[in-house]
Amino acid sequence: MALVAICGPTASGKSDASLALAERTGGAIVSCDSMAVYRGFDIGTAKPTPAERVRVEHHLIDVVDPVEPFTAARYVELADAALADLERRGVPAIVVGGTGLYLRALLEGIFPSPPPDPALRARLEAEAARAGWPALHARLAAVDPEAAARIHPNDAVRIERALEVFEQTGEPLSAQHARHAAAPRHEAMVVVIDPPPEVLDRRITARVEAMLRAGLVEETAALAARWGREARPLGSLGYKEALAFLDGKLARADLAEAIRLSTRHFARRQRTWFRKQPGARVAEAAALPAAALAEYLRGHRHG
Repeated sequence: MALVAICGPTASGKSDASLALAERTGGAIVSCDSMAVYRGFDIGTAKPTPAERVRVEHHLIDVVDPVEPFTAARYVELADAALADLERRGVPAIVVGGTGLYLRALLEGIFPSPPPDPALRARLEAEAARAGWPALHARLAAVDPEAAARIHPNDAVRIERALEVFEQTGEPLSAQHARHAAAPRHEAMVVVIDPPPEVLDRRITARVEAMLRAGLVEETAALAARWGREARPLGSLGYKEALAFLDGKLARADLAEAIRLSTRHFARRQRTWFRKQPGARVAEAAALPAAALAEYLRGHRHG
């Protein structure tokens, strides 16, 4: 199916741009956000409001509970189903979000990596328990600097997987990804919204303040009470810092700044990822080529 994908760093203006484009074309939005899939994680993920969901049809939001496993492969399965339904109904599809891995999987397919090795993972986790994940990240940087540059030193899941694949195959994960060149699964016009750094910083600050006013701490406490503090999404941006505050490890006066700094670092990694997206147009939100996108969707409309 032909689609438009609007992606970019957090707080860049993707949601506003996609809502405007959807209303202009009669289109629907398919979320490409690894956190928006979880029910109950609303404020910290900046999900579309109920009013916005009334204005425009949305898909792949609130599809699993936070204790359920969710992978890129599962995302592709659900996104393909949503896109097929939209195509049957003749509704233009706009894929929107900041999870680059999910977008790549949707457009290019899943890299056929070796299966998990429980014994190897247990050894890596034991090493991390002794030395910390940043130490294993440093090891990853020595064998696969490209992958390490995209992975945060505390991202246990991705560090473990990259080291696991390297030890299983003797080849860096990044090299295997580069060699994987599947035929495109969907025809797409991809636009990366990437405001100037100073603009993005202001938007991030405003978003963090708005989230805290809206009750991010209270939402985090309720989610931890219902699902347990080990629920994986509670280790994500915003929720992790709010949980640290609730545990007395972070002062209230430092909470907003901690979330802001983490968000800035995350946005930098997103910018690096999306700027490598093949064939992508890069635009500030204010310079989004809305007319060209609308014409593209009209030209590929089915039904």
